[in-house]
Amino acid sequence: METAIITGAGSGIGFTTAQQLYDMGMCIVGVGRDANKLAKLEKEINDPERVITLSIDLTDDDAPQKIVKATLDRFGQINYLINNAGIGSPKPLHETDDETLDHFLGIMLRAPFRLARDVIGHMKEGAGIVNVTSTFAVVGGRRGGAYSAAKGGLTALTQHMACEYGPQGIRSNCVAPGVTMTDMVRERFNDKGFRRMQVDMTPFPRLGETSDVASTIAFLCSPGGAFINGQTIVVDGGWSSTKYLSPDAINAGD
Repeated sequence: METAIITGAGSGIGFTTAQQLYDMGMCIVGVGRDANKLAKLEKEINDPERVITLSIDLTDDDAPQKIVKATLDRFGQINYLINNAGIGSPKPLHETDDETLDHFLGIMLRAPFRLARDVIGHMKEGAGIVNVTSTFAVVGGRRGGAYSAAKGGLTALTQHMACEYGPQGIRSNCVAPGVTMTDMVRERFNDKGFRRMQVDMTPFPRLGETSDVASTIAFLCSPGGAFINGQTIVVDGGWSSTKYLSPDAINAGD
């Protein structure tokens, strides 16, 4: 039975990904900082034989070793790593101090780098790593700052791993979500400008849900994704690849 490690598993995309990979028959190691959120994941799936959670700060020096040891002790193998943990609300370059820069890079670039480094030596042919990046790693975006730097770095790291470890049968890919309806994003919809930029510029009749992103991750961890390596799959309804404007936005000045 295959085993997947998922960071940021206590909520949002990570939570839904854990559910979907479990439904595919995998054992799940859900990692996050909030023990209460992880307890909800355990309760939702309700299968202690196939699901464990670890409340760990991914930026701790010993976090990768603890995660790898717990996974191998319980399930004996590591088939997939989903580096999903992240933070939001960045500031533009000129407003970003060193502390904020280090915080964003620590969680969204250094932590996945170190965890992948510790995991990959235990992976065998057919295994895979999925790094959750962002549309801000694909196109320029206002207020990206340290967030864009971290996600762009993670994209480059993924391409390196695809080249370095692909010959061993270990695939590495990115999934880049656009705005996805998590609790954090719903709060931002109180900002009229943010809401209009997402809704009016997406050529699809709805915005993304966590299941859209989780399904893409699950595909990359399935036989259907077995020959996909070094790619970024953008899940944003066409927001980043078109210059769409809704009829309401076009006619707003009439």
